[in-house]
Amino acid sequence: MNPFRKALKEPIAAIGLIALLFSCSTEKTQPLDTYNWSYYLGGLDRNQYAPLSQINRSNVQELKPAWEYHAENGDSTRMGMLEHNPLIIDGILYGASSTVKVFALNAVTGEQLWSFDHQAGNTNPRRQNQRGLVYYSDDEVKRIYFTTGNELIALDANTGKPLASFGNNGRVALKLTIEEIGKEYNLRASSPGVIYNELYILGSQVGESLGSPPGDIQAYNIHTGELVWSFHTIPRPGEFGYHTWPEDAWKYIGGANAWSGLSLDAAKGIVYAPTGSATFDFYGGNRPGANLFSNSVIALDANTGERIWHFQIVHHDLWDRDLPAPPNLVTVNRNGTRIDALAQVTKHGYIYMFDRYTGEPVFPIEEVAVPMDTELIGEQTWPTQPIPVKPPPFTRMSFQEHEIGNLDPTAKDSLVDIWRRARKDHLYSPPAKDGTLVFPGFTGGAEWGGAAVDPTKGIMYVNSNEMPNVIYMKATNELQNQELSAGARIYQTYCVSCHGPDMRGKGTIPPIVDLKNKMNMGQLDSLLIMGRNMMPTFSHLTKEQRDAVSKYLFGLESAGDDVHQVSENDKVLSRYNFTGYNRYVDSFDNPVIDPPWGQLSAIDLNKGEILWQVPLGELDELTARGIPKTGTENMGGPVVTAGGLVFIAATKDEYLRAFDHETGEEVWKYKLPAAGYATPSTYMVDGKQYLVLACAGSRMGTVKSDLYVAFALP
Repeated sequence: MNPFRKALKEPIAAIGLIALLFSCSTEKTQPLDTYNWSYYLGGLDRNQYAPLSQINRSNVQELKPAWEYHAENGDSTRMGMLEHNPLIIDGILYGASSTVKVFALNAVTGEQLWSFDHQAGNTNPRRQNQRGLVYYSDDEVKRIYFTTGNELIALDANTGKPLASFGNNGRVALKLTIEEIGKEYNLRASSPGVIYNELYILGSQVGESLGSPPGDIQAYNIHTGELVWSFHTIPRPGEFGYHTWPEDAWKYIGGANAWSGLSLDAAKGIVYAPTGSATFDFYGGNRPGANLFSNSVIALDANTGERIWHFQIVHHDLWDRDLPAPPNLVTVNRNGTRIDALAQVTKHGYIYMFDRYTGEPVFPIEEVAVPMDTELIGEQTWPTQPIPVKPPPFTRMSFQEHEIGNLDPTAKDSLVDIWRRARKDHLYSPPAKDGTLVFPGFTGGAEWGGAAVDPTKGIMYVNSNEMPNVIYMKATNELQNQELSAGARIYQTYCVSCHGPDMRGKGTIPPIVDLKNKMNMGQLDSLLIMGRNMMPTFSHLTKEQRDAVSKYLFGLESAGDDVHQVSENDKVLSRYNFTGYNRYVDSFDNPVIDPPWGQLSAIDLNKGEILWQVPLGELDELTARGIPKTGTENMGGPVVTAGGLVFIAATKDEYLRAFDHETGEEVWKYKLPAAGYATPSTYMVDGKQYLVLACAGSRMGTVKSDLYVAFALP
């Protein structure tokens, strides 16, 4: 039986309305034989677009690898997730490795010009997702800025040496100090910031458990590293939005952070920040209210950090619906009127569009009543959620029992039983003890790879996942009357939401049941202070608290060690937690729902219409069984060019693909040495166009690598 029970939209060949060419990039016009990829995702508008047409639909089949570069010198012990989108400026490529070793290459040959390893000599180097660098040039020096651990580092772009004039010999500590409660937090950033008027403006990656810091947006002087302004994403007394929280929530609630990156309208001096959930993601009993500025698009004056406008896309989030990518800054034509707009893609499959200067919706957005009934004590769900009338969602928003696939017949009954038990009455069904179906799931819809937009046409290209999740809530003690040791209490507060009550992790979250066989107490303490990969820093914990949780994790606690009676009124301990980011998959690790499991969509932002949707990715073992292309889970974003092509890797099947931008036809693919969970960059040097991609695998069961691969025509 063909498992496709739900047809995809047919490709539409003709794309109608042509919008005026627009770009927020501040780059100067370049000669025809040169094109720089000067900014993360191609421009400050984050449109992942290049006006290059040398590689086009007529010759893309001839595309071949031009060079390869091993970012970690082939050392498998240093390999890890690599989601980096490199910069290419005047024939030099600037990139980073999994351990955030920054390097410069000849962009034509791949020959290394210099490298800077801030962890040189470390036998157990820390790995971190680092998605991009920031380049700045003035009359004195060309600079590269990047973040690693809790530091912002500035390098001389010509030599790779730290700039002694910036901070402490090229380094500035990223910190958030809340003097009123006597705490200082280390901050991290996985996505790069933006530079405006000699200010480096940056969001942060903070934890999603209670006790994590607020996700303030901060601006630093690019010459000295001095902190110039901060915007409080969890408002303080007297600030706009303060009354959308309980009193003094900023002292004990964290998150609401712009981890996915920023966009900048340089002409108007407005920076746009998309934020994530407040802590704790799935239970808000200690944070009643709408919770501004979590899950919001915020327009800020780039000079001062003052709010210009905002729109909250999810009120009182209980589903981890962070805004996963920086918004696209576009110019659209609505009924003959030219609008400078902002388009924000979301995990739950909608695109929200606004006039980027006023915040007025381009298409109507309706506040729709959603379920409020919840079985979790203390929870106060929000009665409505904003839903855009257009464009339509680019993913399915729910699925029925008959859509549970037949690829694993032996597990069908148990998969159906999960579906029948779980709550699934609405996209916004509150989390429940017996399970709530979250679909689109925690990886989207859209994810951090974002969307590409052709600014000459106002057409968006966005990849999406169709992976369902099931979330199960559990009373933290049945915690109401249970006495916990200090270490157990800290674990319940900060760690259980990711690693689970059984410490076995889930999906990309590693198990820690045998932690003592992987590291010693000193290494664990360093990990808690600095974080690694997706694990945030817990530097705000005291040495005594870190020691307590380390002893707990290593099984070294003595009976009665600092026993703490848990109170249901404890503001930094949730009454409920969840059992992990449970993927709803069969025994072959395929999503339970019928395909497609990954899609690429083209959306006309002028009309708010979907033009075409096609499966993204293919599993050879299913194709061999005669099953049509299913699409796969995917991580990373697309690039669109004036050559009529959309390039994207991102898929579990380890291919780089090119699609016809008008029809969605797959016109070329290349098997990569490892999966490319990153967004490509494209550039031109000496009249030759190149496409380059980080290929590191390391996710979804794919092999590890450290390669950058560049492609060009013969």
